Amino acid sequence: MNTIREAITRAHREEWARIVASLTRRFGDLDIAEEAAAEAFATAVQRWPTDGVPPNPGAWLTTTANRQAIDRIRRESKRDDKHRKAQVFHDDPPESLGAIDDDRLRLVFTCCHPALAMETRVALTLRMVAGLTMPEIARAFLVAESAMGQRITRAKAKIKAARIPYRVPSAEDLPARVSGVLAVLYLVFNEGYLATGPDTDPVRHELTGEAIRLTRLIRVLLPDDGEVAGLLALMLLIEARRPARVSPGGELVALGEQDRGAWNAELIAEGHRLVRERLAAGVAPGRYQILAAINAVHTSARDMRDTDWSQVLALYDQLVRLDPSPIVALNRAIAVAELDGPEVALAAVDRLEHRLAAYHAYHATRADLLRRLGRGQESRAAYDRAIDLAGNTAETAYLTRRRDQLLP
Repeated sequence: MNTIREAITRAHREEWARIVASLTRRFGDLDIAEEAAAEAFATAVQRWPTDGVPPNPGAWLTTTANRQAIDRIRRESKRDDKHRKAQVFHDDPPESLGAIDDDRLRLVFTCCHPALAMETRVALTLRMVAGLTMPEIARAFLVAESAMGQRITRAKAKIKAARIPYRVPSAEDLPARVSGVLAVLYLVFNEGYLATGPDTDPVRHELTGEAIRLTRLIRVLLPDDGEVAGLLALMLLIEARRPARVSPGGELVALGEQDRGAWNAELIAEGHRLVRERLAAGVAPGRYQILAAINAVHTSARDMRDTDWSQVLALYDQLVRLDPSPIVALNRAIAVAELDGPEVALAAVDRLEHRLAAYHAYHATRADLLRRLGRGQESRAAYDRAIDLAGNTAETAYLTRRRDQLLP
């Protein structure tokens, strides 16, 4: 029985996006595609323990899902032309699985269409492409399952009403649309890497894992896109540090205090390889590639003291030219502190106050710099503000300990 359950789980992980994408192309309806795919897997749960796992699980599930979709169309059909349309679908044999990779890419671009709100794009991608259940997605967003169900239903209705095309964008639109897809995947990853909800696990491995899996899928489908490779490398190098990020007591462990022997060497090697490949390509790097390179420097150092901070700062200087956001400037200031001292870095951080006053990491960074300068009272006030704004339980515990270590 465990073998059957594992086979169904593996098939769901490997085939869900293929099946939903194939059904969406064939029937032109995300709702029908999602329901039929779910019913096909439910049928597998019922039948495979008795009949055994079919030789080609993906083909079996695709055929079953197609039949479920046609049955639904027939049930809902009130006009002869719809019935004839269903008959045509029924008589048309399913394509081989190898032919629908482009369908998966179309599905991703549909779910990440800019006409949808960013939060909706994330939820729809998790449901339609990753195959997460409604309760899983609702937990990720810390909302009721019914509310999440309504959100996804409205998104699918909007796609149908607005006639959002089920296709890969044209050549001139592709770069901007790919960046939108990557932004969705990065949001999914970041919510898992540092969960914002106070009543959830501080690190959500199921979300970081799904983000990496979906980025791998995009990498297969768009193998020459440098930013796709960069985002995958970035995720892998951050995920590699996950085993050392939270202490047994549930407190966030800062990069300098982590047990580097606990880092995942296999993920680091893969991330470094992707970074080297992009450097060898000789093409000007994008934002994700530079962030990946910064993380490659950090994960190359055996100890925090061995970090090549001059290289980190040079990469941040390059990143600032592409992304002059206050958060990038804040992270650059941390490298400045290691090279030029906390006083120079604090001056740079203080210039960001009007833009980052509501951002907990701004106050946490400022608190640490003030601590290093021996300005305990000001540091304590900055820690208090960071604790008030932080939503992650492990991070709150870390900041509280650092504050409480300050001398009166």
